[in-house]
Amino acid sequence: MDNNEGPAQIDNKADRHAEKMAKKKAARNKIMATKTKTGGLTILHTGKGKGKSTAAFGMVCRALGHGMRVGVIQFVKGKWETGEKKILEAFSHQVTVHTMGEGFTWDTQDLNRDIAAADAAWSQAKVMMQDSSYSMILLDELNIVLRYDYLSIDDVVKTIKGKREDLHIIITGRNAKKELIEISDLVTEMTMIKHPFRSGFKAQAGIEF
Repeated sequence: MDNNEGPAQIDNKADRHAEKMAKKKAARNKIMATKTKTGGLTILHTGKGKGKSTAAFGMVCRALGHGMRVGVIQFVKGKWETGEKKILEAFSHQVTVHTMGEGFTWDTQDLNRDIAAADAAWSQAKVMMQDSSYSMILLDELNIVLRYDYLSIDDVVKTIKGKREDLHIIITGRNAKKELIEISDLVTEMTMIKHPFRSGFKAQAGIEF
């Protein structure tokens, strides 16, 4: 605000602002009136930046707040005692968490074991998708196992496209396959600008897990 402005000038500015906002609101209302669809979405979080699973678990918490039942399948972070897993234990009547992975592939160094773990996790995901009591299912780090071809992308795409119309599916992990991008309703790419790992910081509780 300009300190040299008098009351009349301030009032005129406020009136112009109110008029401008009223026009924006009318335009917004007109757009919103055309948005009438509801139903289950396929949501994809990918990219090299941090925050893919974090954002997904934020949506899980939001769904729990609305009384929805949520299923979580973790394809990779099996050996990690994550904070989100601990906090969700308090909502065991609403959320089911299956931690099926055995760690990153460079940890296990066992191709057959990794493939078996991915198959088991995907089988559990299919069971959840058939359960009408679930409103949302998070497939955490599914993109990772797809990147290494531990699962058939054709089977994954076919299954997700054939899901119930009212079921939300969230998929996370970098390097999302183009086939998944094409069938998703919401795709967000996390872009890394800076990361503490490059400055020598290791993964920390409350930040990475």
